[in-house]
Amino acid sequence: MLLNEMPVHELAELLKSRSVGARELAQVHLDHIARLQPDINCFITVTPEDATAQADEAQKRLDAGQADPLTGIPMAFKDNMCTAGVRTTCASRMLEHFTPPYNATVVDRLNKAGIVMLGKLNMDEFAMGSSNENSFFGPVRNPWNRERVSGGSSGGSAAAVAAGLASFTLGSDTGGSIRLPASFCGVVGMKPTYGAVSRFGLVAFASSLDQIGPITSNVRDCAWVLDAIMGHDPKDSTSAPVAYDSCIPGLEAGVKGFSIGLADEYFGAGLKPEVKTAVLRAVGALESQGAHSGNCSVPSTEYGISAYYLLSSAEASANLARFDGIRYGHRSPDATDMRELYRLTRGEGFGREVKNRILLGTHALSSGYHDALYVKALKVRRMIHDDFSKAFETHDVLVSPCAPTTAFRLGEKTEDPLAMYLADVYTVAVNLAGLPALVVPCGLDRDGMPIGVQLIGKPFSEKKLLQAGYAIEQALGRFVSPLVTDCGPGGKPYGERDGNTDRDGTIKPIGGPVA
Repeated sequence: MLLNEMPVHELAELLKSRSVGARELAQVHLDHIARLQPDINCFITVTPEDATAQADEAQKRLDAGQADPLTGIPMAFKDNMCTAGVRTTCASRMLEHFTPPYNATVVDRLNKAGIVMLGKLNMDEFAMGSSNENSFFGPVRNPWNRERVSGGSSGGSAAAVAAGLASFTLGSDTGGSIRLPASFCGVVGMKPTYGAVSRFGLVAFASSLDQIGPITSNVRDCAWVLDAIMGHDPKDSTSAPVAYDSCIPGLEAGVKGFSIGLADEYFGAGLKPEVKTAVLRAVGALESQGAHSGNCSVPSTEYGISAYYLLSSAEASANLARFDGIRYGHRSPDATDMRELYRLTRGEGFGREVKNRILLGTHALSSGYHDALYVKALKVRRMIHDDFSKAFETHDVLVSPCAPTTAFRLGEKTEDPLAMYLADVYTVAVNLAGLPALVVPCGLDRDGMPIGVQLIGKPFSEKKLLQAGYAIEQALGRFVSPLVTDCGPGGKPYGERDGNTDRDGTIKPIGGPVA
């Protein structure tokens, strides 16, 4: 197994035993980025000098026996998390040249753990999108098929892990923006409970919905990263003052006695049959290990898409009002007065999707529509929260598809916003209710594209979700993109990885069947 395809927990052992050096490991990933970045476009900024310096510092800690579990591990951040001295663009022209003077809390926590930052990752502009086609820096392409989308808005974060360009990444999830890319790219993605991970230093899209979380190649690594980033932060007023247990102990405890709920609303019209089959296979894997399943209902989720786009757009309208060309960011050189400065700066700096959502949010908050739209959406949000709470009275974990389909083709839905928004139909309700959710690969469709199963839990039940996800992963195996394979000197061509292709070239998962 090549270094760029190894799990974090195995790389940590190699680093600890001195079987590989931190600089060597970083260079393997930087070389892989140099080869694949033109094809995948998952990075906005690559930081080789910083990576080398951090690798040398990590090696000192390793040599002194003072390493944390993530010391020396190469990773990257979604480009809406502030990094001192490294530009943070949010994939927008508005912030194309913005360099923050401080770090986000998650960046500080991972720096303290000794990670090696490879760079900043592409995304939908200001995290608004489901396909990562709304970036000022161009779309991210799916490592499994470069004619397909990677999912959004954390498409660069998922694609980088899927292609072996980073050992793990951080993304943000406002309505499915970690989970959808994880499903489309065949990797693991966790949206933690709202308030479990600090949002300080995350450029806000919708403040009551945004949450930072990890994207990894496997469930154990997800637990490792969560341990490093979860915890109360006094800098974030929405951070929950909760004592967190480590997610790692008990990961292999199994799911015997777990009650699995299958919400009727998540298996109805519009769900691709291959996706449904793969998700039910994952449920079967849990049942074979001692869990039992039954139907339940979360009836108000049918209103989730409408409520989500009203509330998130309203919050975006308020949050993005600060980008006016006065203090930082893009400033139009053609303005002759203040009103024109606002108009030109925002017209030039924001992309089409961001403008659409600002307009929708401003309308929802305007006099005459505030009660009819915004307040009503808040009431629906409460209904969704209550419906989930009722379902969790009898079930430990709810299982659903992550998306109705697998990754669609680039450009397929860009002219149909409603079709694009419906890609989030199974994910937005989780954010409205503030719940944790984990996506784990569970199969491939007939075109060889990954399928993800979504596990939804009670507030602060990340550990239980990881147990269930680990049980699925052990039963079905990992699903590895052919682009993970190193094609450098002496390497094999893409798609010819031992154990990952059939003779006809069909991609197959490691240790699991093909859907």
